[in-house]
Amino acid sequence: MSRTDPYASFRFTVEIDSLIVGGFTEVSGLEREVETEEYNEGGVNGYTHSLPDRTSYPNLTLKRGLTDSDVFLDWLQQNGYTGVDRKSGRILLLDESRTAVWGWAFRDAYPVKWTGPDLRGDQGEVAIESVELTHRGLTMVEGLPR
Repeated sequence: MSRTDPYASFRFTVEIDSLIVGGFTEVSGLEREVETEEYNEGGVNGYTHSLPDRTSYPNLTLKRGLTDSDVFLDWLQQNGYTGVDRKSGRILLLDESRTAVWGWAFRDAYPVKWTGPDLRGDQGEVAIESVELTHRGLTMVEGLPR
């Protein structure tokens, strides 16, 4: 029997180097775009050819409540001083039984931006940090039950 209703987007985990790195409230940047090159063929006036060129991937942005863990700040500070410490990881979407059903693997990532929380004394919101990761590609995780 195949599933007909969509998966909820609020159940997911983030792994970096095969370790779950904490609870995140938001992940964005799960995109892949094939850029095209326009080519006008002589004698063909009805359309312009659109040929595939490069594939581009935006940065992944991970957001979570600020905790005592400074893993991302340490990782960000290490990059640039002693070279670049690239890591690979996965973002897994979970179903109601917490089984991974969809997944996206990214490779050779490193942090390029960390953003701390907006501090406002008149609000009772959770302090949120975000980290942006640049990477060298996004692929679907194979072998997950669907």
